[in-house]
Amino acid sequence: MTDGPLAGIRVLEVGHILAGPYATMLLADLGAEVTKIEPPTGDLSRQVTPAYFASINRGKRSIVLSLDEPEDRARLHELVAESHALLVNLKPSVIRRLGLTYDALREHNERIVCVALTGYGLDGGDDPAFDYVIQALTGVAALTGDPDDPPTLPGYSAADNSAGLAAALGLLAQIVSGRGGQVDVSLRDVMLSQLNYKASAYLNDGVTPGRLPSGAHSFYVPAQLFPTAEGHLALFVTHDRFWAAFAGEAGIDGFTSMAERAARRSEVVAAVTEVLAGDTAIGWEKRLRPLGVPAGAVRSLPEALDATPEMVVDAGGFRLVGSPIRIAGHVPAYGPPPELGEHGSAATLP
Repeated sequence: MTDGPLAGIRVLEVGHILAGPYATMLLADLGAEVTKIEPPTGDLSRQVTPAYFASINRGKRSIVLSLDEPEDRARLHELVAESHALLVNLKPSVIRRLGLTYDALREHNERIVCVALTGYGLDGGDDPAFDYVIQALTGVAALTGDPDDPPTLPGYSAADNSAGLAAALGLLAQIVSGRGGQVDVSLRDVMLSQLNYKASAYLNDGVTPGRLPSGAHSFYVPAQLFPTAEGHLALFVTHDRFWAAFAGEAGIDGFTSMAERAARRSEVVAAVTEVLAGDTAIGWEKRLRPLGVPAGAVRSLPEALDATPEMVVDAGGFRLVGSPIRIAGHVPAYGPPPELGEHGSAATLP
């Protein structure tokens, strides 16, 4: 087996909770050396549960520095001088006050890549920007749930995790360029970007997106959740070949074109709902998958994890979900999450 593709890349992290730590954990899984710069009180996520902290901080180092103190700031500059990147997940005013931008750090390392991961951008102000707030502000909550019910949330930290992925991508892109510089990623912009085709429909065709029953897709029919004899089934029929295979198995006649199914949505949904009641969600999944029809029974997270044991890894005694990125010849080490200050402080660093 080979070293990870990011072996030899040194990344500093200054941040807390989820978005930034998730970004750098993905880099650590790929072989980067990631060092958390934590205040004496530690990353706030340490106050949740040990398992929570482990889920986004495995395989990292921890150094305690008080960045408001000149001596500790000087220690940070020494670390910057020998690192490839610094990812910061704090308010813009704090990032600037602590001198954690490229303009402030380039004198210590011209090629350092500085990533600012914020709510609204490095120049977007300090308004609170936690995940659920961003989902509300960007239209995600308004698009989630049934039309007759209040808006709701997806049930996990979609904005934080998505922004972490984007920040990791931006960091690597600038490293590959061979130049230092500032990378600016905001939770707001990432979520707007992920509403791509819905935003395009509004911006180009004036179509205001809304909620459809059972999470139905705005273009494809039938593509939504359906009740069955036991459990719910996600059915995602896009092109006509999928429909022909499904209809043949289900015994439904007509609606042969995508355009017709979209125009006669309510009739299609009624016909599909009626026939799916004749078997369980698992039963339909087993019948439709061999036919190439995209269908899956709704599972709980425990059921999903039990069905994918290869995704569960050990990281220093914590059972966690492993990296979603698989590189041929590389098996991530999945080290434990670091103890606070385990790898040094201003007083102990050489």
